[in-house]
Amino acid sequence: MNLPMPDPGMIHPRPSPIAGTWYPASPEALARSVDAHLSRATADRPPGEVVALVVPHAGHRYSGDVAARAFHLLQGAAVDTVAIVSPMHQPYPGRILTTAHPAYETPLGRVEVDIELLSAVEANLPGGLRIERVANDAEHSLEIELPFLQRVLAAPFRLVPLMLRDQSPGTAEALGRALAHALRGRSSLLVASSDLSHFYPDAVARQLDAFLLSRLEAFDARGVIEAEEQGKGFACGRAAIAAVLWAAQDLGASRVHLLGYANSGDVTGDTSSVVGYGAAAAVRVQNA
Repeated sequence: MNLPMPDPGMIHPRPSPIAGTWYPASPEALARSVDAHLSRATADRPPGEVVALVVPHAGHRYSGDVAARAFHLLQGAAVDTVAIVSPMHQPYPGRILTTAHPAYETPLGRVEVDIELLSAVEANLPGGLRIERVANDAEHSLEIELPFLQRVLAAPFRLVPLMLRDQSPGTAEALGRALAHALRGRSSLLVASSDLSHFYPDAVARQLDAFLLSRLEAFDARGVIEAEEQGKGFACGRAAIAAVLWAAQDLGASRVHLLGYANSGDVTGDTSSVVGYGAAAAVRVQNA
């Protein structure tokens, strides 16, 4: 089944609802801010070809330095298509959602949506699953990653935006397998957008986040989701992470490297109630 083309009233790019709050609104200030985060990134480059990244999605002030530890691996890379999978925090109906607009707008310019590839993803979903379109949404978790990609990649890229309301393993795995099938043979990158635990004291948050990150490092997609069910670790985008891990495995990635961790207390100094941020890369290693 092909996704319908955007209706005539939705031919304009999705305007940013978060520019000026979650990140700077002016192109010059945003470019300087993103570049500053990237300049502070110190994570070593893991061996192999980067297939997927896992990055946080708080405001750049809070999680930008952690996100940059992943995005800086892409400096100067040429990628035709980027698939970003994030949670949908807004109460839209549907299990998997995408935008009704033909492009996303940030202060750094327009990012075109790959409608054809979205249709290919949906065509490979099992019966009963479809991708719903939403217009003028306020979701931050997908858009927040775009300025980093706009600054590090060598050329414009096309976007496959996917947002999950359903956090079940079945939906996450179905989406991951469908994504891999649609992206196979293409110049592409997968990005999972997720923060970690929310509003625990620092010491508790670090313990919870360490467990979740251990499942991520083990390349255990189902374990990432089950961590929350077991009360051992939390991630608001756990299904997004799992979907991207399943897709990355199908595309030949064999290892996940953790690149950085921090929480909001490291920025604000308030350790009484924090949000956790982690960054990782899934890589394809020859003869692994």
